[in-house]
Amino acid sequence: MESLIVSTGVVALAEIGDKTQLLSLLLAARFRRPAPIILGIFAATLLNHAGAGALGAWITSWLGPQWLRWVLGVSFLVMAVWMLVPDKLEAAEGAERPRFGVFGTTFLAFFLAEMGDKTQIATVALAAQFAAFIPVVAGTTLGMMIANVPAVLLGDRMSHQLPVRFIHALAALVMALLGVATLLGWGERWGL
Repeated sequence: MESLIVSTGVVALAEIGDKTQLLSLLLAARFRRPAPIILGIFAATLLNHAGAGALGAWITSWLGPQWLRWVLGVSFLVMAVWMLVPDKLEAAEGAERPRFGVFGTTFLAFFLAEMGDKTQIATVALAAQFAAFIPVVAGTTLGMMIANVPAVLLGDRMSHQLPVRFIHALAALVMALLGVATLLGWGERWGL
């Protein structure tokens, strides 16, 4: 249960102001059809994070416990710093031409935007940290939906009212605490 809660919280906080949340706003403004946009976001996130979670599980089986602890601890600290860097939506060419329909365009744009994104890398690290593929993927997917569904439904009105810098700092703090706890082996001490 801890892996589900931590994964959900970390990704929901990290996603505020992220390029995929900006993409959600753009798609909502462009297509004005929330249901296929939300379904496209869900499908793309689930597939993307399942792959990332599988990579995290593989890393867990490949590295020994000591190496894994150091790699994960440093990874969480790097993620904490990276979360403080604001995202900008580089390009959304797929949103201009609904060649694949609203769902297909959303799925493709979202899947590609998530490649190498903070939340995808966080999913790899969380899956390796907790060695719990399904709860981590469920949690990170839920976190993405918590952050992006309101962006689709409420659009631009909501985005200007959130304290994005504070939320990013809070997500960075959570990642830094996970990094320090991992490096110090605190989870091992309590049998987590």
